[in-house]
Amino acid sequence: MTDEQAEGLRRLAELRRRSQAALMRDALDDLIADGDRNRRVARARLAAGAFHSGSADTSVQHDAALAEAFSV
Repeated sequence: MTDEQAEGLRRLAELRRRSQAALMRDALDDLIADGDRNRRVARARLAAGAFHSGSADTSVQHDAALAEAFSV
C-alpha cells in the first residue's frame, strides 16, 4: 500500500467512524462480488446464440413466442 493509499484509508475510516480493517474487508467483499458477477455474465454471453429455436424471427417476435409458450 502506498503512503497516499494508507492516508486515504485512514481519513476515510475516521470520516465513516469505522476501522481501517473493516473498510478493507468491505472493499474485498465488493471486489470478490464483482468478480463473481463478471464470471456469471461471461457464462451467459457464451450461451447467447448457442441454441436454435427453429424459427428465424424469434428475436423479432419474442413477445408472441412468450405469450404462446405461457398461455393457459
